[in-house]
Amino acid sequence: MKRYEESIRENLKQHVNPYLPSWEYVPDGEPYVFNDRVYVYGSHDKFNGDVYCMGDYVGWSCPVDDLGAWRYEGVIYKKEQDPNNGDMQGNLYAPDVAVGPDGRYYLFYVISTKGIVSVAVCDEPAGKYEFYGFVHYQDGQLLGEREDDEPQFDPGVLCEGDRTYLYTGFCGYGDKSRHGAMCTTLDKDMLTIIEEPVFVAPGQEYSEGTTFHGHAFFEAPSIRKRNGIYYFIYSSQLFHELCYATSTNPREGFTYGGCIISAGDLGIDSYKPADQCMFYTANNHGSMEQIGDDWYIFYHRHTNGTNYSRQGCFEKITFNEDGSINQANITSCNGLEPLKAEGFYPTYIACQLFTDTPVTYVPWSGWMDDRFPKVTQEGGDGDEYMGYVANMRENATAGYKYFDFKGVNKVTVCTKGYAKGWLDVKLSWDGPVIGSVPVDYANIWHLTSADITIPDGVSALYFTYRGMGYLQFAGFGFNE
Repeated sequence: MKRYEESIRENLKQHVNPYLPSWEYVPDGEPYVFNDRVYVYGSHDKFNGDVYCMGDYVGWSCPVDDLGAWRYEGVIYKKEQDPNNGDMQGNLYAPDVAVGPDGRYYLFYVISTKGIVSVAVCDEPAGKYEFYGFVHYQDGQLLGEREDDEPQFDPGVLCEGDRTYLYTGFCGYGDKSRHGAMCTTLDKDMLTIIEEPVFVAPGQEYSEGTTFHGHAFFEAPSIRKRNGIYYFIYSSQLFHELCYATSTNPREGFTYGGCIISAGDLGIDSYKPADQCMFYTANNHGSMEQIGDDWYIFYHRHTNGTNYSRQGCFEKITFNEDGSINQANITSCNGLEPLKAEGFYPTYIACQLFTDTPVTYVPWSGWMDDRFPKVTQEGGDGDEYMGYVANMRENATAGYKYFDFKGVNKVTVCTKGYAKGWLDVKLSWDGPVIGSVPVDYANIWHLTSADITIPDGVSALYFTYRGMGYLQFAGFGFNE
């Protein structure tokens, strides 16, 4: 097994999804390039967490020219630092960061027990942030506490000159008290309101007759600017997708543009029906950023069979001449160069996980419905155990996109569990079986191989379990 573990560590130096270590759970990613490094700011879930965002904010960064070399920057802000969180009941929800007119880095966030926007500040992108203040009107009243205010949620920020545009909002189904996403303009101190909130995108209850109908604003507002166009990015009423709207004015005139990515590849019809979901989904949150010459969309996926252990992913995206964005496929390789079909890989980089029972959202009632597979890990939160695919029962499939196959004539799998059958190997989700690897009952991880010739070329790879019991599937390799 030593060769197996060394090979996996080497292959994970490539760019893969999720892009952080498998024991790290940082959803809601807001990516930025500062000083030739990519920094991602997100909330912090726990493995086996009970609710969303149970951890403190942590920093991760990588060089702009090596998107597989992520570095842990440590804890950048603790929930106990917010003066409204003395009882520690509030969790740190999804944050965003902007560079202020003074060159310092401002962290905007909302704690789960309050509907106001807090701000912390630091001299470095991923240093130790300190509490700075609350966003407020010129009379000192806090945004979110005035009688006609709507509660604040999920701040997204864009600083231009001495002005900062703050986007906030949450709109649940059936709640007519929430109208949509709001934009509020702040002064150069990053706290004082100089232009009061206006609605820029409607929630589901107010979207009929607008361009947003069917993909109305739910949560996760974010903002970017490209070629003079403002891109308002948000999670829609369908939860699993990140959509965008565009305008030439940051405070008005936004028109729905489309879906940038779905965590289940819904809407993609290039390799399967558009309405077929390929991964178990729930909410989504993220944004786009230019890194080098290319643009990427950061989003998250759900693991462990619940809503509360989410992991960050990203994909390369493309624009059309009119500025519209093509919906990206979810992949195991970030939409970049295919992975080398050499050595061993961990199964947790699956971009597709499904059975013959169609399911869109995480199928759970407190815990995962035991009919369905899930990505999980051993140990507890913070334990650096590699993730794997668990609970693979009859017809469960794990899919990977993409590999560059050259001269592969043997496939090896790493499994354990009370299962007896085989793993069918395919190159498309509904394609013919090109070979099978037998699996048997085992109490510890072990390797099993079969002679299987995979045609040369770039392709997806699928493993479908056929047999009795439930299989734990940790890894696979080529010519090993």
